Amino acid sequence: MRRTSIAIAVLIAASVASVSCGNYNNSTSSSSQQSTSGLKFRAFVSNPLRPTANGGTTPVIEIVDALQDKLPGFAVSLSGANPDPGLMAVSPNKKFTLVFSASNNAVTVIDNARESVVQSGSGALPSIALAGFTQSMVVGPDNLTGYAAVPATPVVGQSPGAVEVLSLSTASIAATLPVSGARTVAGSHNGNRILVFGDAPDRVTVIAPSLLGTNTNPLTTVQDSVAFDHPVWGIFSSDDTTAYILNCGPECGGSAASVTVFDLNTNTPGVSIPVNAATIGLLSGSTLYVAGTPPGIPCGPGTAATVCGTVNVVDLNSMTVTGSSVITDGFHHRMELGSNGQIFIGAKNCTNINTSASGSNAGEVRGCLSIFNTNNSTVVIPPEAGDVTGLQPITNRNVVYVIQQGELRIYDTTTDKLQGQQVDILGQADDVKLVD
Repeated sequence: MRRTSIAIAVLIAASVASVSCGNYNNSTSSSSQQSTSGLKFRAFVSNPLRPTANGGTTPVIEIVDALQDKLPGFAVSLSGANPDPGLMAVSPNKKFTLVFSASNNAVTVIDNARESVVQSGSGALPSIALAGFTQSMVVGPDNLTGYAAVPATPVVGQSPGAVEVLSLSTASIAATLPVSGARTVAGSHNGNRILVFGDAPDRVTVIAPSLLGTNTNPLTTVQDSVAFDHPVWGIFSSDDTTAYILNCGPECGGSAASVTVFDLNTNTPGVSIPVNAATIGLLSGSTLYVAGTPPGIPCGPGTAATVCGTVNVVDLNSMTVTGSSVITDGFHHRMELGSNGQIFIGAKNCTNINTSASGSNAGEVRGCLSIFNTNNSTVVIPPEAGDVTGLQPITNRNVVYVIQQGELRIYDTTTDKLQGQQVDILGQADDVKLVD
């Protein structure tokens, strides 16, 4: 929610931050200023529109105390480096956070310990300029290499699209790997494989990072019109020998949604398991949860929505779908397992409903968030409207941070409701990541 009015700016004038060492400090006492928040357990929230005292806005990464659910008065200043912070990716060792800015198609690298843009001997490293917009990026297990899918990257002699390999230590593009219409990337746990999904309706591209910088092409393109039907995502087994490829099917203009078992040792597709729809998934043990919006699924009673999505439960031991539940519609692109077996599923471009109570009509508020209970397969759709752009379960706590319609909302997994203690982000929250 964009709250950038002068009235709000006046209200926070007493706690206006001073920029020092790359940080945005909200302390009201100059004697209490510090270089970092000092917190041991933090969540970062990207916020491009934090109000300033003069009625303007400034881009920051808000730092949230993930133990107390409070704002400590610190934020990472991105002024001059990243004007529109949104999508984030955290390195496996939690030392760095990549922040993408859509307004200038650049990636800024944050030093999590220093809570500032990564520094070199001569000052802050510049942002890494991409060739276009990205909606998907990951950091490899070497914690020094990033991969961003950029569908608009120009490629000589080929259609646009590439994975841009980012050197985090030099803030530069280390390589450009052509993949037509590259839109999403998924990395294995051990870093031996990066899967790329683009415009081709029957192809998956595999990157072998160990071959980068050698005379051998690191790209392997696997084309199979029987196994693949508009693949959009991949989920890796715990031992990284298998990937489960999500075929979007009808939702993306294809024929049939399914999950295809893909052998990462030989780069060959195997059996495909039909599902209702598949744009995002989550693996827990031998159970795969797959969400999407298929055509013609009724929502059932209790809602004014006429179009709904589904979450399928796939038993990988028997290779069968053992359950299906109705969730919100939209394009599902976020899925996280919180405590108490609660899976939070976020979508964008869903059917938002906001009707007031009248007479016997109790009214209804409904947006793009669904909460699936793995213990009994029930679904809760919270009465909150808007797209979901970020999900983050908080380790060892019964809470999940959700970014919906520009607001940070904190859910209690024991009740599937908003908890009493909330954090008010002034501006527009976009993404959230746990960095400790």
